[in-house]
Amino acid sequence: MQVPHTTPAEWAGVDAGRFAAFMRADRPEGCTVALLGLPDDTGVKLNQGRPGAARGPAAFRQALSRLGAAEPAGHLWPRVFDAGNVKPGASLHETHGRVTAATAALLDLGLLPVAIGGGHDLTFPFVRAVAGKTGALAGVYFDAHLDVRETDGSGMAFRRLVDECGVWGLHLHGFQPLVNSEQHYAWFETHGGRAHEPREAPALPEGASPLFVSFDLDVIDMAFAPGVSAPNPAGWTSREAEGWVSACGADPRVRCFDLMELSPPYDEGGRTARLAAHLFLTFLAGVASRP
Repeated sequence: MQVPHTTPAEWAGVDAGRFAAFMRADRPEGCTVALLGLPDDTGVKLNQGRPGAARGPAAFRQALSRLGAAEPAGHLWPRVFDAGNVKPGASLHETHGRVTAATAALLDLGLLPVAIGGGHDLTFPFVRAVAGKTGALAGVYFDAHLDVRETDGSGMAFRRLVDECGVWGLHLHGFQPLVNSEQHYAWFETHGGRAHEPREAPALPEGASPLFVSFDLDVIDMAFAPGVSAPNPAGWTSREAEGWVSACGADPRVRCFDLMELSPPYDEGGRTARLAAHLFLTFLAGVASRP
């Protein structure tokens, strides 16, 4: 099946005993989760960030091809349909329109969409499709940055979701005050945003349903995740990230999930891509535990 505005993903050398061999790319029947690559970093460039996240989905799939058992101990994987990659358009807004259309098609199939990017601006059109199906959403995101800029670029997503898509609550984890302006924080706070304290135990907000979840890999310390658009010298450990992603996967209120800003040109030894693949599998293990 061809999802609108997408090209098939490329997989090579997948061992039959690995998780990737269990995925399906030909048709979505029998699947509960959809994987969608967003290979574009136009927004990163507009914000003068380090380009390279357009190559994130390819690096993610390469890492995933070598990670995860097809039959892991303790649970069964939810079946995943790999919908391929959204083809970037001639402009940021054209690309955003294509992301929304592709995501909406996956939702129409009854699938839980998971996106791999790509600049963090792409969370806006990804979640916009979900909001169009579910109505008002609250959001949980993991990021060193607020990403509530009023101008087009990778830092625009969450302001646009509030202004244009009826998102009514934002819960931010991993916030770094030193790299965010007072003006942006004031907007975030006056529009219902909450920056959570460090080292909170993994727990999603009570009473909020449905939810979207967005995970910017720059919330993780650059010692663990150097291959991102904006490296974080004082971020989370991989273990902290794993606990939160597991909780997000397990919560049935979560209607979509993304992993963003993977930038292979800066990824020494491919360890950020491997971590992204691990977090994807962690999310799926959480989904497998849902009622």
